[in-house]
Amino acid sequence: MKKSMVFEETYNKYLSHISDNDLLPRAVRLGAEPAGDALIIPYYETPFRISTDGVFDGTGKRANFAISVVLFQYVFHCPAEIPIAGDWVTFREFKDAGPLGGYFTSNNNKIIETTFAGNPEALEYACKRLGGRLIDDPSWDFSVAFDMLPRIPIRLRFNDRDDEFPAQSSILFRYSAESYIDMESLAIGATYLTGMLTKG
Repeated sequence: MKKSMVFEETYNKYLSHISDNDLLPRAVRLGAEPAGDALIIPYYETPFRISTDGVFDGTGKRANFAISVVLFQYVFHCPAEIPIAGDWVTFREFKDAGPLGGYFTSNNNKIIETTFAGNPEALEYACKRLGGRLIDDPSWDFSVAFDMLPRIPIRLRFNDRDDEFPAQSSILFRYSAESYIDMESLAIGATYLTGMLTKG
């Protein structure tokens, strides 16, 4: 109950902050679609409506807290200009990733490695089910692209185990992602993907 109250207080704080910002001028920079006084922002291909009323899915149901946080932060961090995409980098390479690096590895890379070691076909199936796009990458057994948010693409790479090495996975972002969102929300977004891939 206490945790739920904290979530609600945080949600209401974000709503208050949204009320202080003009959403529509941010649409182009965020890759969002304006809809009245709201923005429609796809999160892993699923559209969500964000406005001073909150964050809702296409059926009008309020988005869960984690998704709401990611979308709120995406709007709050909207840059003044669309930045250059930059190189593909791991989470640890972002300057503000610091203490979240271990969390990110444990909740993403290691889970994917242990879940799909010896069964890369299951990973490929799960990725395609979520709209992942296969990429030709000769350095990896399997590489796939997703769009976490319109300006935040993700690449997931996977090498299966063999006689010499354990399974290995890597998640990459464009360096420009740090211009669009805070590191905690970026980690939440990646963990959401991992959860969807491994839930069966």
